[in-house]
Amino acid sequence: MIGFPTSFLWGAATSAYQIEGSPLADGAGASIWHRFSREPGRVVGGATGDSACDHYRRYREDIALMAWLGINAYRFSVAWARVVPDGNGTLNPKGLGFYDRLVDALLAQGIEPMLTLYHWDLPAALEDRGGWLNPDSAKWFGDYAQVLFQALDDRVRLWLTLNEPWVSAVLGYLTGTHAPGRRGLREAALAAHHLLLAHAEAVTAYRAVGRHRIGIALNLEPQYAASAQAEDVEAAARRHIYVNRWFLDPILLGRYPAEIPQLFGADWPRRALQRAGLIRAPIDFLGVNYYSRALVVDDPSGRPARGRLVKRRDAQLTAMGWEIFPQGLTEMLLWIRREYGELPVYITENGAACNDPLPERGRVLDPGRARFLGRHLIAAQEALGRGVDLRGYFAWSLLDNFEWAYGYSKRFGLIHVDFATQRRTPKMSARFYRNLICRGGANLAIALGALRG
Repeated sequence: MIGFPTSFLWGAATSAYQIEGSPLADGAGASIWHRFSREPGRVVGGATGDSACDHYRRYREDIALMAWLGINAYRFSVAWARVVPDGNGTLNPKGLGFYDRLVDALLAQGIEPMLTLYHWDLPAALEDRGGWLNPDSAKWFGDYAQVLFQALDDRVRLWLTLNEPWVSAVLGYLTGTHAPGRRGLREAALAAHHLLLAHAEAVTAYRAVGRHRIGIALNLEPQYAASAQAEDVEAAARRHIYVNRWFLDPILLGRYPAEIPQLFGADWPRRALQRAGLIRAPIDFLGVNYYSRALVVDDPSGRPARGRLVKRRDAQLTAMGWEIFPQGLTEMLLWIRREYGELPVYITENGAACNDPLPERGRVLDPGRARFLGRHLIAAQEALGRGVDLRGYFAWSLLDNFEWAYGYSKRFGLIHVDFATQRRTPKMSARFYRNLICRGGANLAIALGALRG
C-alpha cells in the first residue's frame, strides 16, 4: 500500500462556537446558536456555549497541546459575530485581533492554519433580517469574507468558505434541530440555495485579493439500500442525490441535479435553476467530512428523498448511533474522483463520539476511538494508492466540546476536557495519533494490530 506523502497534513479540527466560550466578550455580537441554546428543550441539559472549552482565553494552552500532539495543521472557524457584531457593517477590532493572535501563535509552532469562514453560527442580527432566507445573505457573507481575507491571507494559506451547508439547511430549516430551528421544506431549499450563492460570492472575492487556496467542506456519505428490493434501491439512489450531489453538482459542475427540483416539487424555489450557474466558482480543493454510511429503506413520508434510515442489528456503532464503516471513506473519495475529475481533497473531519471513562492518573482509555482513527486512516491510504489526490487528514475533534443540540453529552475529542475545571487530559487516542504522526503514517496496520492486542 502506498505511503502518505511527506507533504501530507496531519491535523485536528474544531469550530468557534463549540470551543471558544465567551461568546459576547470584547464587543462580539450574539449568534443564532447563542439564542437557540437558550430556548427551552433545544439542547440536552439546557447547555450553552457560554463557557465551552474557554479556548478564547486558553488558546495558547491548546496550541501547546497541538504541538505535543505533533499535528502540522489545525482547522478552526471564525465566529462571524465576533468580527462583525451585526453581521454586516462595523468591524470589531478586538474580535478580529483574537484570530490574528491565534494565527500567529499557530505559525510560531509550525502549525498550518486552515480557516473556515462559517461553521453554523450566523450573527443573530442577520437572522433578524431573514438569515439565509434573505437573498442579500450571499452579499453579506462576501463582505464578511473580504474582511478576513484582507486581515489574514498574508499568513493563512488554506481557506474554507462553509462547513456542511447541507446540515445548515436541513437541520436548521427543515428538521429544526439546529439553529435557527425552522421547519419548512421550502425554507430548507431556499436556505441551501443562498448558502451556495454565498460560497460562490466568497470564492469570487478571494480571487480578487487572495494569494493562496480556497475550498469548501461538505458532509458526504455513501447511501446503501437496506435490501435488494427495487423500492429500497431507488430510495438509496434518491438520498444519494439529496445528500451528496445536491451541493457537489452546482459547486463543481455549475448545475443542480435534474432530480433535485423533482424531489422538492412545489417547494423548490423557481429562481434557483436560473441562478445555478452563478454557484460554480472554481475551487482549489474539496474538504470531505466523513463519519459513516447510510442504510436506506423506501418511505414515502420521508420528505424530500422519500427514504428512511435504518441500522443493521450487527453494526458497530459510535456513541452517536452511527455505524462504523471505514470502507465508505475510500468509496466516497474514489466516487468523487470518478464523477468530478482530478481535484485535491482534504479529509476535513473524521472522528467518533465514544463513552469515555473519566481521567484516572492522568490517562483516559478510549481504545475504540483510536481504532476508529486507525481504520479510517487505512481507508484514506487505500484511496491514495488508487489515485486520489488526498493531501491531508483532520481528526474531529481536538477537544471535547459543545456538541450542538447534544450539549456536553457527547465527546469527540482527542483531548478530554473537564468542563467544570477546564483541565485538559490527552486520551489514549491522542497518543495513538501522535505516534502515527511521528512515523508519518508508516506501519499503520501494524500499529492498529498492536492496539487490538
